[in-house]
Amino acid sequence: MLSSYRQIFAAPGTLAFSSAGLIARLPISMTGIGIVTMLSQLRGSYGLAGAVSAVLALSLAALGPQVSRLVDRHGQRRIALPATGLTILAAAALLLCARFDAPDWALFVCAAGMGLMPSTGSMVRARWANLYSAEPPRLHTAYSFEAVVDEICFIVGPILSIGLATSAFPEAGVLLSGIFLTAGILLFTAQRRTEPPIHPGAHRAGRAAIRSSGLQVLVVTFVATGAIFGSVEVVTVAFAQEQGHTALASLVLAVYALGSCLAGVVFGTLRLKGSMAGRFIGGIALMAASLVPLVVVAALLRGTAGLVAVGAALFVAGLSISPTLITAMALVERLVPAAQLTEGMTWTTTGLALGVALGSSVAGLVVDHSGAPTGYWVPLAAALFAALTALAGLPRLRAGLVAVAPADLANGGTQA
Repeated sequence: MLSSYRQIFAAPGTLAFSSAGLIARLPISMTGIGIVTMLSQLRGSYGLAGAVSAVLALSLAALGPQVSRLVDRHGQRRIALPATGLTILAAAALLLCARFDAPDWALFVCAAGMGLMPSTGSMVRARWANLYSAEPPRLHTAYSFEAVVDEICFIVGPILSIGLATSAFPEAGVLLSGIFLTAGILLFTAQRRTEPPIHPGAHRAGRAAIRSSGLQVLVVTFVATGAIFGSVEVVTVAFAQEQGHTALASLVLAVYALGSCLAGVVFGTLRLKGSMAGRFIGGIALMAASLVPLVVVAALLRGTAGLVAVGAALFVAGLSISPTLITAMALVERLVPAAQLTEGMTWTTTGLALGVALGSSVAGLVVDHSGAPTGYWVPLAAALFAALTALAGLPRLRAGLVAVAPADLANGGTQA
């Protein structure tokens, strides 16, 4: 198994840019929860804290693809450095406004400015694609590795952010995320020899990557997938609180991410047959089916046994996540031109971010009205919607993959 991963790091510079990318990606999982923890302590209002965090998510969704489009057009270093600088200025302003009791509107303005944060995950994957687009098995392993890195970030990041904000000082989580972003982007952009070439001619017509009908299907599906993640997080915290074990919520959610992480590691070593579009549909369907046991155990069990059962169900549900996301990223590479790869991948993460915000809001309303066990119907409903959307969009995906994909040929299958 490890030999597959050793092979992708045989190329010079791969370990350096991937490691730097991990550091630069940590803020994605730290900043939102850091803002909530900070403002709930300094302002005493979870409503205000959640609203400011939601503005950050919406700003990332609106500005992220535009920043990535500039990255594709002008190069990673030329755009990522100033975008990071502006993000850090906005974050510093937010910290000062929170500490010195600035008006609430100032907090929202600062959070909106932080939406310029570059999509490091997309830039890292663009480098892998530039290196291994002619070697599909290695590219599949590289994408799998990055999915595992994403899960590591979402396991470690919130623990660091919440832990520091509650044990040191309220601003510590947001402050540390800014330090990680600055250091990570500086290290990442210093790796010049692995930076993908720019293709300015491909942008003369001004056509955005999102105009690809296949990519549109992926983005809508990812909105629903993000709603799964956002609602599971909120409902699990509420469920743990109802059972009298609020502190264990982070461990239960870490088990969810661990299932996805382990599945990603194994998936990266496989040589799969069949079409990417078919594998994506199968992954989404499996994601929906795997949430059924979660709804059942949450409804039937209570106390410590209920929390353990929910953790076990979440572990099983997590097994389908990384393989599905890995396949989706491989689809993006085939659906958009190489010159728009960063933008295309950022649109999928934008869909996830919007879905997380939506799922969190809906789940919170359901929990307040009907309790945490009922709240687990929200991720199941989102998963069913994702499956229906992916199935209805299958013709669009296949239309976008009009030529036989080299990746599928290498894996022994056909594209559509």
